[in-house]
Amino acid sequence: MKRNDGRLTNQLRPIKITYNVFEYAAGSVLFEIGKTKVLCAVNMQNSVPPFLKGKKTGWLSAEYAMLPASTHIRSERELNACKRNGRSQEISRLIGRSLRSIIDFDLLGERTIVIDCDVLQADGGTRTACITGAFIALKVAVNQWVKEGVIANSILKEEIAAVSIGIKNNSLLLDLDFAEDSSIDADFNIVMTKSGNIVEIQGSTEKKSFSGLQLQQLLDIAQKSIDEIFALIDNQKIFKPKAPFNPIRISSSTL
Repeated sequence: MKRNDGRLTNQLRPIKITYNVFEYAAGSVLFEIGKTKVLCAVNMQNSVPPFLKGKKTGWLSAEYAMLPASTHIRSERELNACKRNGRSQEISRLIGRSLRSIIDFDLLGERTIVIDCDVLQADGGTRTACITGAFIALKVAVNQWVKEGVIANSILKEEIAAVSIGIKNNSLLLDLDFAEDSSIDADFNIVMTKSGNIVEIQGSTEKKSFSGLQLQQLLDIAQKSIDEIFALIDNQKIFKPKAPFNPIRISSSTL
């Protein structure tokens, strides 16, 4: 099936990762995939939600928001609307769930990790980009906390990344842009660990049903593409504690 940008059906858009975007965050990343750009920052608070007080374990929360100029038609800031957008809440919870699945909170103590994900430009796949970018920023932050003695050892049990896949006219399309996402038959967001385990699958269809064989095929494609993302990250050897502040950019075109 021919795609608008000439990619193969199982091909990711070009990826760029800029590290240490914010000087005051423990870890921060500008993650770009195609025209989609998301900023992810990680900080720590010395407190936990009320339901965890006294239990000697930690927590992680995430917030997702789209900046007003991130889409073709300017969107109103949620602060001005006096309420959070339902979509933003759902994606915030997805990011939080995904990252909590790989953390040993007993090693964190009664502290909360806060992830902020802001969409600078949206062209499909913002939630999967935020999950991947947030994990990368979290790994940088964890290394920094270990270096500074904030925590004794890494709290990460696994590594995760996420991709979107759609089905159109029985063809599987990896990493949908906005135009493809708007006309797709079935749409999936898949979060997986580096070892190949599934963290979450979101999928639905409004036009055509899909088969169990197609589901297995798209999981296979997801795993291969997530392997590509980790290869990009690992080959650059960027998970060194930041010092001094120095943004570093890598891209899939350099591999």
